[in-house]
Amino acid sequence: MESMQGLLPVEWIGPFWMGLQILLILVAAYLLQRLVARCLTRLSERYPLPPELMVPLRGGLRWLIMGSALIFVLERLGVSATVLWTALSGFVAVAAVAFFAMWSVLSNLLCAVLIFTVGPFRIGDVVELVETLDKPGVKGRVTAINLLFTTLVELPEAGGALVQVPNSQFFQKSVRRWRGSDGLAVVSESPKPGA
Repeated sequence: MESMQGLLPVEWIGPFWMGLQILLILVAAYLLQRLVARCLTRLSERYPLPPELMVPLRGGLRWLIMGSALIFVLERLGVSATVLWTALSGFVAVAAVAFFAMWSVLSNLLCAVLIFTVGPFRIGDVVELVETLDKPGVKGRVTAINLLFTTLVELPEAGGALVQVPNSQFFQKSVRRWRGSDGLAVVSESPKPGA
């Protein structure tokens, strides 16, 4: 202890110790974030998870880890836990209001995750959203699936236009699906009623 006091003046020991603790918190958070990223990479290599799902998951976990590290650092600097919890609960309340305001967008995001993981259809399949039995719905070949919309190319006899269908529609209505490249031929050669 005497040799340490000889190296640093007594008034520097407290700030030095606090700086060392803060540095250790930040290094631990960085290492934890790297470990989680590596585990997610291995998970996505082992299971065929789409990058559209992994990128937001990686970012969300990174923000969670670094935000927790920031709270620990602020606590070491003397910010009261009550103040931190009050600020956090206020943020959560505002986020909950924003969540309900953006429900349709979040619904499409959740449905996109379900489309990617469950796989009710794939790019290249021909799908039809069935409105009612007597009314034709949207029908076309799936060309792209993103976090909000699934893009379909209508059949040539229907005009061949691009149609963007919100992902939530695939879980609210019945869906007819034809797999693969021969789906278009099957759809265009469907039997006439009464035949």
